Amino acid sequence: MMGLGSTIGNFFSRKGLLLSIAVCLIAIGWVSFYLRDSTYFIPTYKALDNFSRYLPLDGRSEDETTSSVEQIVQEESNVCPALSPYLKGAIPLSFDPSLNLEELHKKYPNVDNGRYHPDSCRAQQRVAILIPHRNREKHLLYLLDNLHPFLQRQQLDYGIYVIHQAGDEKFNRAKLLNVGYIEALKEEKWDCFILHDVDLVPENDFNTYLCDTEPKHLVVGRNITGYKLRYKGYFGGVTAMTTNQFAKVNGYSNNYWGWGGEDDDLRIRVTYNKMMVVRPPQEIARYTMLFHTRDSGNTENRRRLELLKEASKVWKTDGLNSCTYQLLSVEHKPLYLNITVDIGKAPY
Repeated sequence: MMGLGSTIGNFFSRKGLLLSIAVCLIAIGWVSFYLRDSTYFIPTYKALDNFSRYLPLDGRSEDETTSSVEQIVQEESNVCPALSPYLKGAIPLSFDPSLNLEELHKKYPNVDNGRYHPDSCRAQQRVAILIPHRNREKHLLYLLDNLHPFLQRQQLDYGIYVIHQAGDEKFNRAKLLNVGYIEALKEEKWDCFILHDVDLVPENDFNTYLCDTEPKHLVVGRNITGYKLRYKGYFGGVTAMTTNQFAKVNGYSNNYWGWGGEDDDLRIRVTYNKMMVVRPPQEIARYTMLFHTRDSGNTENRRRLELLKEASKVWKTDGLNSCTYQLLSVEHKPLYLNITVDIGKAPY
């Protein structure tokens, strides 16, 4: 009888253990579900190029394997934290009307060819900032003056690329960003791309310019909208996508000439590829939009609704793989790399 009692006791003990494990797994699943939200999320930053280094070290001796593992551990221990200790939160922005490029160069001598990396640790990701541009020189100066210290406090390994559209044809922001992605990857194996309007200046450095496991929209609020999201599906202004995420959606459409529509098209591509958009908290993702009148070459795109209806059908053939342009010049300036291109004529 004792043996039978012991057997029954062990059975229930094991059953209780399995039940406890099952309950824990269910709890973890629910917690993960609630933490991952389309507006508020827990960042899962990581160095995106490190995974292959943990594969089995086939063909190596025991000493070589031990040495390699020790080296990896040492390097990983020196990775910059996801939240830098130098962050200040909400910061006063500076827009000095007398600011010029020469003065700006003197303010940031630690930036070379638009590139910077922290000396004390290895950055989480290599981040390329792409800024489409034409006829906004003063806005570019203001953005650079605020963006360089902002990014350095975040301990980022970054490069800033300004993609300048030559000529006076209608402005095509989306195509310029495709060009920036293609040309930037010729210079560096970037992990993350920040697609950044020239007239939006971040106000809070806790709004980290790092890519996440899903496409990230960084502009929850702007000063001119009362720091509220413009509309529920808004995906414009400043967006962060990994190299692979942007390639997966085939970049932007090249067919949006003039103002409007290209960001909604990109959102459709993201959704169609079963990715979700994440955003930082509203109190952090705040921007000041610099005042300007609409450029004569950036009039409203009246075909945008028509193009959006076709987005899910044409995304595989209209994008990075169909982006044609003439590269006119690549200038390595102290605070940014300037890429000037002829992207052709608008068909409408």
